[in-house]
Amino acid sequence: MTDFVSHSRNRAMLLAALFSVSLGLPSLSFAQSVGLPAPRLLTTAPMGAKVGSQVEVTISGESIEDADELTFSDHRITAARKLNAAGEPEPNKYVVTIAADCPVGIHEARVMTRLGISSSRAFSVGSLDEVSVAKPNTTLATAMELKVNSICNAVMTSRAVDHFVFEGRKGQRIVVDCATRGIDSKLDATVVIADAAGRDLLVERRGGALDFIVPADGKYVIKVHELTFKGGPAYYYRLAISELPVGAPIVRLPSTKPVNSFSWPPQGLKEQAELAEAEPNNDRMKAQRISLPCDIAGSFFPAADVDVFEFEAKKGDVWWVEVASERFGLPTDPSILVQHVARTGDTEKLTDVAEFSDIPSPVKVSSNGYAYDGPPYNAGTADILGKLEIKEDGLHRLQISDLFGGTRNDPKNIYRLVIRKAAPDFAVVAWALHMELRNGDRNAVSKPLALRGGATMALEVVAIRRDGFDGDIELAMEGLPEGVTASGLKIPAGQSRGLMLVTANQNAPRALGSATFFGRATINGETVSRPCRVASHAWPIPDSWGEIPSPRLMADVPVSVSGREFAPITLAPPKELQTVTAGEKLTIPLLHTRRSDFSGAVLQLRTMGTGFDRAPQFDVSLTADQSQAILDTAALKTAPGDYLIAFYGGAVAKYRHQPEAIAVAEEAHKKAAQELMVIEAEMKKLSEAAKVAAAEAKPEADKAVEAATAKQKTATAAVAAAADKIKQATAAAQPRDIVDIVVSEPIKIRVNPAEKK
Repeated sequence: MTDFVSHSRNRAMLLAALFSVSLGLPSLSFAQSVGLPAPRLLTTAPMGAKVGSQVEVTISGESIEDADELTFSDHRITAARKLNAAGEPEPNKYVVTIAADCPVGIHEARVMTRLGISSSRAFSVGSLDEVSVAKPNTTLATAMELKVNSICNAVMTSRAVDHFVFEGRKGQRIVVDCATRGIDSKLDATVVIADAAGRDLLVERRGGALDFIVPADGKYVIKVHELTFKGGPAYYYRLAISELPVGAPIVRLPSTKPVNSFSWPPQGLKEQAELAEAEPNNDRMKAQRISLPCDIAGSFFPAADVDVFEFEAKKGDVWWVEVASERFGLPTDPSILVQHVARTGDTEKLTDVAEFSDIPSPVKVSSNGYAYDGPPYNAGTADILGKLEIKEDGLHRLQISDLFGGTRNDPKNIYRLVIRKAAPDFAVVAWALHMELRNGDRNAVSKPLALRGGATMALEVVAIRRDGFDGDIELAMEGLPEGVTASGLKIPAGQSRGLMLVTANQNAPRALGSATFFGRATINGETVSRPCRVASHAWPIPDSWGEIPSPRLMADVPVSVSGREFAPITLAPPKELQTVTAGEKLTIPLLHTRRSDFSGAVLQLRTMGTGFDRAPQFDVSLTADQSQAILDTAALKTAPGDYLIAFYGGAVAKYRHQPEAIAVAEEAHKKAAQELMVIEAEMKKLSEAAKVAAAEAKPEADKAVEAATAKQKTATAAVAAAADKIKQATAAAQPRDIVDIVVSEPIKIRVNPAEKK
């Protein structure tokens, strides 16, 4: 064990050293935290409710101790604090009302705190009656009874199997669906339908729904357990049991969307495909004839399925081929081979024309999917988007398959194949900028847009370009709270990465807004706007070497301001616009507004923004009130024009949590002590009076002393409790070293043309 601990400590210290090299930080202790505290909502119980109903919801989370409002992404879901008998709010309890016109599906739940808006948690709205597990049901004897056509909200019992029982009729079709990962749970569920004695009849271990025809009238058991028998608050689930007519399609419980689904569907695509795959079409003798353009719905079924299509095309034709399957949240990896077919009698000569596979991530991502040497978000996909250029007139054969479908035998592994003429377009997605550590950032945490006064937060924005579009993409955000501004560092022509900077003025009041985030470009002479989705982690993972992060898309873009906490430091130019002549050096003064002490005296800054992002790193003092940045337009070969940039780096702030709480606690202690003094003085008087009281007045005097003694005891306990609060507030406010990203306020630069000689 000693060797293991020593190895772990050495590895952590090595990572800290590498981090200091990457961002120019002083040597970091492995005990340091990464990222200033942010509110994170972790659980809601229950995890959803029926449309048109009212339900009591209990929440838990990180840094949400003073949460007051529970909000939702759809205004038709509202919440009010639950009050106790004295009319006071109960901690972390809310009464949630779902309006009758609220859409069924996944909505975002969040709480507003002193730090701003929290990260979100999926909250499901359904159309079936709902119940929750109220007592242990880990044995057959204690199985909870469920009605058909209902949903049960439950938390997985660790190292156990949860049991449910329902009544079935012979020939009845029962569908059992268990929502887990799709509602932000960590649960990998195994779901079993068994007979009344608990003998297994049907098992699902891969997240699918159980489709069960009841063999005889009687009771049947549903068993649920985590694949490796984990459990606890993070391992929750929604278990739906419903009756369907034989042959009717199964509609799964609503689910969140993976990050890469942002690039589907193409603009203007119909909800349903125009054509369906017609089996059997698995070889050249049974190829399905189609004409271009086309829009086909198909399925990678049965296992090792290869669907074959044939079409006529002319030399010089250019088509774009797109396939969606993995972006539906499926475990598939589509592959396409297109060949020219030349027939002479019964013989064929096949010539490969194109082969299509993955859509690569627009930016470099984590090398192994979880240890961070790139963003822990992957906007790429195993789906297909590619250009098909026809080299010869005649017949062409397209074969589509799932590369690893030899062991997958599920008709629900569907695909959508679209072949079209060029329709240039783009899709954009964003996420909060993370630290860049050379050997893996073990932190994978949600970063809600909860702004401290004077802070600038950077969102990394990436684009999937469609059908040859290669122009600039401008970024914008509207609908921001008072005192908040947003500046987009555009995605330049031919590139795939930009940044959105969201800044809160130091004096911005506490507020919450629902922002509209979009990219704008000129395509074929027309200005088009496309929504920018924002991605976040489902769970905070402090060490992603031990747990793989689960990022997903969010339904909306909430932006908040704390109004109480402030950024450790603000870097800002004294004037909005900086000007320089092309070929000359630009000196940008930076004013430092420091609100915290730091470990180390130097902050190493890099430059973000087109035209200047290749500028060398430079140092500024963390103890000075101002500094300057020098940018050489000649060395950078920056062309004349208008630019928007910012500087960023990592600093170790000595963060103090609510230091003002010490004064509040001290004042409360002083008040409690004064009240105790008054009670003790009264107690002394009553005791002396009781000693000399006449016999007939003695019982009443003793009763008064007894009441005063009780008041004294209560007051003494209040003083002790107030003293404990001082200790707690003092301990919480002790400076803690926390490394965080420092981003300057956006800086506008105008590069004027050099004078002609």
